[in-house]
Amino acid sequence: MTQNAAAHRLRFILILGTLSATGPLAIDLYLPALPQMMRQFNTSASMMQLSITACLIGLAIGQLIVGPLSDRYGRRRPLFLGFFVFALASLAISLTHSISLLIIFRFLQGIAGASGQVLSRAVARDLFSGTALTQFYAILNAVNGIFPILAPIVGGVLIRFVPWQGIFVLLGTIGLILCGLIIIGIPETLAIAQRQTGPLFDIYKSFGQLLKTPQFTGYIIVTGVVYGSLFSYIAASTFVYQNLFGLSAQAFSLIYALNGLGIVIGSALPGRLNQISAKRQVQVSLSISVLVGGLLLVGANVHFPLVAVAGLIFVLVMMIGLLLTLTTSIIMNLTTQNAGGASALIGLSQNAFGGLASPIVGLFGSASYAPMATMVLLFSGAALALVTRSKSR
Repeated sequence: MTQNAAAHRLRFILILGTLSATGPLAIDLYLPALPQMMRQFNTSASMMQLSITACLIGLAIGQLIVGPLSDRYGRRRPLFLGFFVFALASLAISLTHSISLLIIFRFLQGIAGASGQVLSRAVARDLFSGTALTQFYAILNAVNGIFPILAPIVGGVLIRFVPWQGIFVLLGTIGLILCGLIIIGIPETLAIAQRQTGPLFDIYKSFGQLLKTPQFTGYIIVTGVVYGSLFSYIAASTFVYQNLFGLSAQAFSLIYALNGLGIVIGSALPGRLNQISAKRQVQVSLSISVLVGGLLLVGANVHFPLVAVAGLIFVLVMMIGLLLTLTTSIIMNLTTQNAGGASALIGLSQNAFGGLASPIVGLFGSASYAPMATMVLLFSGAALALVTRSKSR
C-alpha cells in the first residue's frame, strides 16, 4: 500500500468512525449535565433518563428508515441529509425550556442521527467481508470508542463555564461539520447495479428474508441485550457516581472516560484473537459479564467501595466493546445483500433494548446501583443462554 493510499484509508476510517459515533455524541456529551438539567426543568431522574430513551427510540426507528432506503438510493445522500437534520434538532434543543419539548427534539435528533450508525456499518460491508470485515469493525469501534472518552470530559468542562444549552449548540456545530466531511471524504460505495429496485415498500420485505437466515435472529437479539447492559450502566452512571459516591461532574467525567477506554480496548481484542472462533469469544465474554453483574449486585448490598465498583464496571464495558464488535461482524457476514437492512436491524435491536433499559433503571431510583447490576445480570444471562442454545444446535 502506497503512502497516499494509507493516508486515504486512515482518513476514511477516521471519518467513518466519527459518523458511527452518533450515540456517544448525542448521549455521552450531555450526561454530566443531567443533574443540572433535572433541577432547571424541575423534574425527576426518571424523566431525565426518558430523554435518553427518546433519543434511543429515535435511533432505532431512524435506522429502519435509513437502512433500507440506502439499499435503494445509495449510502451518501441519506448520510448527508441525516446529519443536517441532526444539527438542526440539536440547535432546537438548546432553545427549549420544556421537558416535553426536550424529549420530542431528542427523539427527532435520534431519528436523524441514526444515519451515522446504520450507514457506517453498511459502507464497511460494501467494502469488506470475512476476517477483513471483523478487523475493520474492530478499528471502526475503536475509533468510535474514543468519543465516550472525550465526550463526557468535554461536557463536564463545558458546564463549568456555560449552561447546559451550550452542549447542544456544540452538537449542532459538530453535525454541520460532519456534513462537510461526508461531502469531501465519503465516496458512494453501493454501485447502482447492486441497489434494490421495484416498489418502495418491497425494500422492507428484505427484513423477512434476513430474519430467515440461520442464526441471524439469535445474534440480532444478542447484540440488543448486550447494548441493554451498556445502557443500564450509562443511564445510572451519572447518578450513581455523583449522588451515591459524591463525585463532582468533572470527576465523574474522568471515570466515565476511563470506561470509554475500556470499550476501545475491548473493541480491539477480536482483531488480535483470530486463533479463537468468534462464537467462542462471544460465549466467554458473556460469561465474564454475567459474573461481573452478579458481583455488582452483591456489592450493592454489602456496600463495595468506589474503587471496586469502578473496577468491575471497567471489566464490564471492556467485554461489551468486544461483544459489539463480534456480534456486528457475525451478523453482517451472514448476509451478502441488503447490508443497509441488516445494519438497520442491528441498530433497531441495540437501541430498542438500550431504550428499554434506561427508564427501567431510573424507575427504581438513584439511591443504589442494585437496579443497574440486576439489569446487567439479566441481560448478560439472557444473551449467554441464547448463544449457548444456538451453539448446541
